[in-house]
Amino acid sequence: MSELKSQLRADMTAAMKAKDTLRLATLRMLLAAIQTAEVAGSQARELSDAEVIAVLQKEAKKRSESAEVYAQAGRGELAANEHAEARIIDEYLPTQLTDAEVADVADTAIAQVAQELGERPGMRQMGQVMKAATAIAAGKADGSRISAAVKSRL
Repeated sequence: MSELKSQLRADMTAAMKAKDTLRLATLRMLLAAIQTAEVAGSQARELSDAEVIAVLQKEAKKRSESAEVYAQAGRGELAANEHAEARIIDEYLPTQLTDAEVADVADTAIAQVAQELGERPGMRQMGQVMKAATAIAAGKADGSRISAAVKSRL
């Protein structure tokens, strides 16, 4: 079992004992999402920590999008609940890169692709640059932030 998954289980037990209903519900939802990802596909398997982080990022993104929709619909109490769940999920995610660090990642990825191609990449090679940049960022930055940094530099 991955370390992160066992940490989530331990924290869920602690939340049960502390009667922290919001944390308990959020952790149960996360563990259910991880379980779903484990049994998806043709064969059940254990997820690595990196794959668990990807599931958590996906769930955090869902929460932020839902909160935005609730806020636009005038449902402040539901938006606040989604924000609270997102904050709990963020505790388990790696710290996010700053804008300057994302810019450095984009520059490094462009340099790598330029070295491979023998010339400075343009917008046509953005896919190659994004692949290199997401590998360097390793889940510490949202894809849209990386994409914006890469586009501004190409």
